[in-house]
Amino acid sequence: MDFLMLNSSGFPILSTLIFLPLAGALALLAIPGANAQRYWTLLVTGVTAAISLPLYSGFDASTAKYQFGEHIPWISSLDINYTLGIDGISLLLVLLTTLFMPLCVLGSWKYIETRVREFMICLLLMETSMLGVFMALDFVLFYILWEAMLIPMYLLIAVWGGPRKVYASIKFFLYTLAGSVLLLVAIIALYMSQGTFSIPALMGQSYSATFQLLVFLAFFLAFAIKVPMFPFHTWLPAAHVEAPTAGSVILASVLLKMGTYGFLRFCLPITPEATHVVLPYVQWLSVAGILYGGFTALAQQDMKKLIAYSSVGHMGFVTLGIFVLNQRGIEGAILQMINHGITTGALFFCVGMMYERTHSRELATAAGVGKFMPIYVTFLAFFSLSSLAFPGTNSFVGEFLILAGSFAENKILTAFAIPGAILAAAYMFRMVQRVIWGGTDNPEHKGLMDLNLREILTLAPLLVGVFWLGLAPEPVMNVMQASVANVLKQVGTASGGVVAVTSLMP
Repeated sequence: MDFLMLNSSGFPILSTLIFLPLAGALALLAIPGANAQRYWTLLVTGVTAAISLPLYSGFDASTAKYQFGEHIPWISSLDINYTLGIDGISLLLVLLTTLFMPLCVLGSWKYIETRVREFMICLLLMETSMLGVFMALDFVLFYILWEAMLIPMYLLIAVWGGPRKVYASIKFFLYTLAGSVLLLVAIIALYMSQGTFSIPALMGQSYSATFQLLVFLAFFLAFAIKVPMFPFHTWLPAAHVEAPTAGSVILASVLLKMGTYGFLRFCLPITPEATHVVLPYVQWLSVAGILYGGFTALAQQDMKKLIAYSSVGHMGFVTLGIFVLNQRGIEGAILQMINHGITTGALFFCVGMMYERTHSRELATAAGVGKFMPIYVTFLAFFSLSSLAFPGTNSFVGEFLILAGSFAENKILTAFAIPGAILAAAYMFRMVQRVIWGGTDNPEHKGLMDLNLREILTLAPLLVGVFWLGLAPEPVMNVMQASVANVLKQVGTASGGVVAVTSLMP
């Protein structure tokens, strides 16, 4: 238990964060009226966000140990425990989740008009499971929460989605369930090998070369589907397009990060030698995703599809940063996970706000609305600049660190990845140009109302995040440094070198 710093204050802050949304969901069953249900959900998510903020101020960034720990024996005969804790990596993802959920409630205020109670319950259940995934330090607890997330997300798409919601929801469920089965196989194999489900205890253990490779492949496929990496991405555009706005935002901002979090938490520390063996293949797969996502986004006429495919490219940068296995690359990848959550979530909000007015996501329909919606296009323009990694915005810092880390590892690889940034500029400028100065004289545009106060309050915090992380990212970088150094130590490249894995090399 020396890996865990128990919560000295006695207040179970991590458990509170997990179970408060769940309690809020149960209370919703007794609250009548759609508006009261909206306000209640906003209150619960707002309080959860407020409770999470002391995690940052109380976090000791000088150590890689898991902090605010809670440990309760659960099923002792199988060494299954209720163990929670966060390090510098999971802290940032916990804060991203808690701070985004109130915005998702605000963004759904008018969009969801039927079955409001059930919709809000799904949002709160999602929050419980997502927070639990980032805090769990026991594999059984992790897996239960990982699976629990599937059902409310499936319902969000299947019940409140678009015309092809059944197809999109089933595709999402089958893909992620297939990945979950592989994850379960890897967990059982590790338990049979070491006799424990403790995640920290399984890190740094000695495993045979063949065992590592098999476990790595099971982990990798499970997390690659969740990211999703090219070519496991085909469920993503359909899910994004058919999901309601809040569903798309949660998918982009938090759910996709569970895959990259899995790479950092499990693949690198538990199967380090296998990681080195497959490293070149994963790096080139990441570059393929960057280029594929960029070219495909460039061809889209549907704004939601454009942003969905851009996510494939952006997450390719994240996986590239993780698998170059150096400090700059992984720090850039983690920062880019946060950046992608902020920027892409904001863009999905923008598309949803346009859809509420025009009932269309087509670029042709939105062309030329800048004259009538100046506040809207101002937000859209800044978030688009962030998405293409314009200097001064958050994504620039993340992509710069990833490319710097990649350049140190493989210059040719970096040369192939850089066009992805150029493609991002091409498709984002194309979208912004069409929306602001589309040149059409659509008489229906004259009736369009600009953003109201609720919509401005939804987008404004995200714009603050874009410039805060773009101009002063150090407070966030400092939090993760010790944890990233520990991951590199576990994977065997703390000094920048590569461990010998000749027994596994082809």
